[in-house]
Amino acid sequence: MMNAILCPLKMMPLKPESIDLIGFEVAIKWNDGSEDFFPMERLRAASPSAENTGEPDLFGRMHGGTHQTEYPGVTVKGWNPIGAYAIRFNFSDGHQTGLYSFDYLKRLAENLRKAM
Repeated sequence: MMNAILCPLKMMPLKPESIDLIGFEVAIKWNDGSEDFFPMERLRAASPSAENTGEPDLFGRMHGGTHQTEYPGVTVKGWNPIGAYAIRFNFSDGHQTGLYSFDYLKRLAENLRKAM
């Protein structure tokens, strides 16, 4: 069972109200009034796709994945909502298999803020 981040004001699951491309960042305004900004290259490097991170076999051993940490010049060309829980970004390098859950994006934003 997934633990959803809840909006404290509305006690409903957190979800984006708007997504905008601003320069080389993706800006997300959430339904709790908060906003997060993601550098596009960092968003691409953080893709949770099996292509990036690999995938486990039946015994839990990881296989594949590029584990690449830098994607210089890669931009976001668009996005698609996935149900009521995630976003799939379309990157300029053709990557579009990562499903970024809303919870994952909030954790990523927190980690990016800590790294600065």
